[in-house]
Amino acid sequence: MHDSGTLAEHLEALERELLTPTARRSERADRLLAEDFLEFGTSGRTCTKADMVMALRNEAPTRITATDFQLKQLGPDIALLTYRSCRYAERPVHALRSSIWRHVDGQWRMVFHQGTPAAP
Repeated sequence: MHDSGTLAEHLEALERELLTPTARRSERADRLLAEDFLEFGTSGRTCTKADMVMALRNEAPTRITATDFQLKQLGPDIALLTYRSCRYAERPVHALRSSIWRHVDGQWRMVFHQGTPAAP
């Protein structure tokens, strides 16, 4: 159903958008996260969609970079996207990240995300 190159580019663009302060503090984050969204964060906490949307709206804007994106299509309408991130605060915080995206009603929404602390 989806060309893997085009899908990889599309999901990378959505993931990068979610890393921007503008998307994180707006309704856009709410629209990109599925209703059954779940996150295992780098802090060790588990977050639902409601938890995440509230946390994103209240966080201080910060620069986050992302590299090394890789896509694995798990089925016709579900895909795993992995990458490395670095959040720049008092000190850089590096993480390995994985997101599961599901295609429903004509759009891709994130259903799961995990961040694991990583060495630079």
